[in-house]
Amino acid sequence: MYKDKGSKFIGYSFPILSEEEAKSHILDLKKKHHAARHWCYAWRIGVKNKQYRVNDDGEPSNTAGQPIYGQILSKDVTNILVVVVRYYGGINLGVGGLITAYKTTAKLILEESAIIQKTIKVNFQINFEYVDMNKVMKIIKDQKLTILKQHMELNCEFIVEVRESNASKIMQMFEDLRCLKIKKLS
Repeated sequence: MYKDKGSKFIGYSFPILSEEEAKSHILDLKKKHHAARHWCYAWRIGVKNKQYRVNDDGEPSNTAGQPIYGQILSKDVTNILVVVVRYYGGINLGVGGLITAYKTTAKLILEESAIIQKTIKVNFQINFEYVDMNKVMKIIKDQKLTILKQHMELNCEFIVEVRESNASKIMQMFEDLRCLKIKKLS
């Protein structure tokens, strides 16, 4: 919580994967803090094709949502909603005061939030003959890949999970074997 000239600013953060989740959390906060004057927020979703939204909820333009979003960007987090609930204290803070209040509250709540780091992974389908199993398994074990699915007969098929940052290297290693087919799954 942040206080300035009688106004109280209460920050919340939520992990989200969709705009619908964000809307649901905001509605819950509006019910919980029904006496508040403003529920300003910013959210950011996605890794490659990032989406975001900011909302000043009646505060002067760019004094609430944008400062909140700026803190999300400074922490370099995604799949998050940050909401700052304002109880008006009777004294206007001015544009600078509002920006400081929303920015500070967002910063405080993000510092308190547990940030979960996730590794981005891609899947490959590998088709090969059983006689080449040792060659394939050597790469899988050496590179510490995870087999998600396997089918083993005379013709075998593995679905393996690979860190996106290593995907090109791993694909090249399998292609260099020249005894299998590999394709990236979407």
